[in-house]
Amino acid sequence: MILIGLGANLPSEFGGPAATIAAAIEELAKAGAVTTARSRLYRSAPVPASDQPWFLNEVIAVKTQLTPRNLLAVMHRIEAQFGRERGERDAPRTLDLDLLAYDGCVQSGGEGEPTLPHPRLSHRAFVLRPLAEIAPGWRHPITGDTVEHLIAVLPPGQIAEPISD
Repeated sequence: MILIGLGANLPSEFGGPAATIAAAIEELAKAGAVTTARSRLYRSAPVPASDQPWFLNEVIAVKTQLTPRNLLAVMHRIEAQFGRERGERDAPRTLDLDLLAYDGCVQSGGEGEPTLPHPRLSHRAFVLRPLAEIAPGWRHPITGDTVEHLIAVLPPGQIAEPISD
């Protein structure tokens, strides 16, 4: 299963964060990453905690013939198209696309290759809660932990609430 996390907390030329996320999913499909499952939108506090606007987040499963490297390149291109400026880590953003997992692949990244699975996915409520919606029972390819177990052991204080049905 190929999983992508989407997030935004600033408006883009496509509208507010919800409209931006929906438009990004359409762009991914045009690039050959077609959505097969989609979580609800979640409202989440910034991690680490800060005074920036709260995020909207979603997780999708996709089918694609793109390699992990090529999919990551497409995702970076779409982020730039939507006004994402890479700079300070954990800064507010118009769009954030994270390649969370790619068919159980484990790789350390480097030279344009993504690190798989995403190194911080197991510590983020805004990833795990929507992921559990679309892939209950999903197992982390390194630890073997289920998504439900990862949610149960999250550090306290992370807020990620569904905002749509």
